[in-house]
Amino acid sequence: MSLAPSVAVPRTGFNPLPLYIALFCLLWSFAFVAGKIGVTDCPPLILLTARFSLAGIVILGITALRGEAWSSLTWRDAAVFAVLGVANNALYLGLGYTGLKTVSAGLGGLIVSANPVFTAALAALFLGEALNWRKVTGLVLGITGVGFIVWHRMSVGTDSLHGILFTLASLASIVVGTILFKVLAPKGSLWVGNGVQNLAAGIVLLPIAFTFADVGDIVPSARLLGAFAFLVFGGSILAYLLWFHLLKVCGATAASAYHFLMPPLGMLFAFLVLGEHVEFRDLLGIVPVALGIYLVTRPAAAVARSS
Repeated sequence: MSLAPSVAVPRTGFNPLPLYIALFCLLWSFAFVAGKIGVTDCPPLILLTARFSLAGIVILGITALRGEAWSSLTWRDAAVFAVLGVANNALYLGLGYTGLKTVSAGLGGLIVSANPVFTAALAALFLGEALNWRKVTGLVLGITGVGFIVWHRMSVGTDSLHGILFTLASLASIVVGTILFKVLAPKGSLWVGNGVQNLAAGIVLLPIAFTFADVGDIVPSARLLGAFAFLVFGGSILAYLLWFHLLKVCGATAASAYHFLMPPLGMLFAFLVLGEHVEFRDLLGIVPVALGIYLVTRPAAAVARSS
């Protein structure tokens, strides 16, 4: 038996951040596949109007049933979340899903994954987030890897320029929405705020959908129902809640850098579920992408550990 005095070893608390990041990346990347399935059997604007409206009703309905107070969300915060709903939901996905009609799910995910590059530049201008050599190098490596994959997929000639332009406009919307979230900094419950965002997006898209889409074009199917269920509960509710949490704890540049994981994950899901063509040259782009994520996110992680 040892006679040495016992020493209390401090317990380190469980850090759920890596789990949140992994879950967000899986949900966000698979959403491109679910979206591609959805727009195949349903006009994009009708699909999104139903998705956002149902998600908003579910979130706010659960809030009311649980008796949660709305006092933490001021009218100013509600208005900010509504604006974010237009940028991050209605415009981003409205334009993106229109592009998905003529663009593969893999390429759609690749284009949107360029979000970190533009977000980092705007965050340095408007948010004062530092762009040190590590972040700049990581962002360059990331966009190089993404660009390589995009160039190769374009050379195949299976994606239309029309769809690519819509997807680029979708990219611009999510970048603006990311910066607006940090600049306007809404307070209160992210859960309630996400409900406001979805409901606002559904309201904005409703008259547009009725004007430019035809309900008769909907093809009822089990896969449409499954895709819609995932988009509502996995995408609009859980993934967006995780996204705004990551924005708060990681900063706009570091949080957006996780979008560099979307190209390989998106291509993998598109291959497994949709049978989209993937070549070895596509996979080569994953190496600089992974290294770019490490370089961009490491400083933020180091600061969190030292605080």
